[in-house]
Order: sequence, then C-alpha cells, then structure tokens
Amino acid sequence: MVFVYKKEIKIMKNAIAVAALSSFFIFSACKKTDNNNIVTNKTEVNKPEEFIIDSVKVSDSVKLNDSLKVKYYSKMLVFLTIKDKRLLDSIYFGDKNIRDFSKNGLQALLEKNKNEYFNNVKKDSKDWISDLTFAQEWYSDIGMNMKSNVNDYLHIEYTWGSYEGGAHDNYGFSERVFDIKNNKKIELKDITSMPKSKLETLLMKNINKINSGTTDENGKVNNSEMLLVEVVPATQNFYFDDKNLYFHYSPYEITAFAAGDIIIPISWEELKTTLNPEFKKRMNINY
Repeated sequence: MVFVYKKEIKIMKNAIAVAALSSFFIFSACKKTDNNNIVTNKTEVNKPEEFIIDSVKVSDSVKLNDSLKVKYYSKMLVFLTIKDKRLLDSIYFGDKNIRDFSKNGLQALLEKNKNEYFNNVKKDSKDWISDLTFAQEWYSDIGMNMKSNVNDYLHIEYTWGSYEGGAHDNYGFSERVFDIKNNKKIELKDITSMPKSKLETLLMKNINKINSGTTDENGKVNNSEMLLVEVVPATQNFYFDDKNLYFHYSPYEITAFAAGDIIIPISWEELKTTLNPEFKKRMNINY
C-alpha cells in the first residue's frame, strides 16, 4: 500500500509538471498570435505611381531618281502610365488609326505612315519628276515632345515641318496641355473667364514682348510690323508656366513667314480677377 501511495504521488507530480509545461506553451502561443496580429494590422503607405514616358521613332529616305531624294522622320511619345482611353485619344488627336497605344502599336503605326508617305510622293511625282533640272531634297518631319509636367498639368508640343518644292519649307506648332489628374485636355475656360475680346486686346498689346527674330533698325522686337491680321485671335493653341499664359502662332497664321513663329505672353497678374479658383490654387498663383 505504501508503494502504491508513493507511486501515485510520483504520478501526480509528473502530471502537475506536464500541466505546467502545457500552460507555458499555450501562453507562448497566445503571445505569438498577439504579435502576429500587431504585424498584420500595420498600415502600409502606398507610394504615388511614377509618371513614365517613352518614345518611338522612324527615320528613312528614298531616292526617286538622280534629282530627287525624299527623307521622312517621325517621333511619337508613349505614355506607359496613362490608362484612360479618352485621355489617350485626346493626346493623339482622336486618330482613328491608333487602336493600340503600346510602344509596339505606335511603332507599327509610324512604319505604316512612312510607307504611305513614300508611296504618295512616288505616285504624285511620276508625271513630272523626269523634268527636274536640279537636285532637290524633300522631307517630312513630324515630332511630339513633352515640354513639362507640373502639378499634374502635362504640356506637349506637336511640331511638323516639310519641304516639297517651292521657295521655302513650311513648319508649324500645336501646343496642348492635359490635366492628367482629371483625364482631360485643358481649355481656355478652365483657366480664365476673361471674354475673348479682352484677351485679344491683351494679345495685341503684348505682341512684341518675346523676340521671334524680327527686330526694327534699333534692335527692338517688332513682330507687329509683319502682322497679316487686324485682330490677334485667342486660340486654343496655348500653354502656361508659373508666370504667364502663352499663345503660340505658326508662320502665316498672324504674320508673314519671315517673322517666324510668334509667342505672345499674358501674365497672371493681367488675368488675376478672372482666373479659375481651382486652377489658381493648383498652380500656386498668388495674384
């Protein structure tokens, strides 16, 4: 009986030890679970997506005969982080030939445009090309350049130039600004409520503020000397920075070709009472 009693005491001690050890593991498991919950509940801060652009280009030339060589160059920007189709359509002027906005898709389009250009020149010149009496080099140059991206306002300048015979080549510009925060092209009404007639008065007043290469005998800017219009129109061909709203005019648009392209600024101070409050805030304009 004594042996049994001692044996039972030993068994009880072992049971207590096992129970204590089990309690330790259960407690430890609870602590680990609590720690896991703390890690899981941490708030992660998402970094804003980086704005990424790329470009595609094509450059080629053909010699139609001993007297005529034709060159072709074209460049397009590729917007890797813009996903909104309506915005992309607007950036590419709603070109129905563009259905694939990827780098490969736009590169294929440039190749297609190049081949069509060369084929059209060959077709249009076949009746008179043999009559050329001196060597000529024709060209077509189409460009697309990002000028700035400030406060989610993306400014793109589209350029074109060509020579297909005649006294001189021709060239032009199209300035467009896109609100990539709200996925739309910026219009004048998004910037100012000033009536068109008052804007045109300011444009005429400021026409000689930026030198286009036309100066008078004293070296002063004299763009107004070559004006072809009585009123400088307030067009949608504009862009802006932290100081001014700028209107850009291609040769022959308001002046003779010799004056070159004309850029006319209107300061934010001149527009201060008419500026759109939201635009004014985003651009940090303090007038």
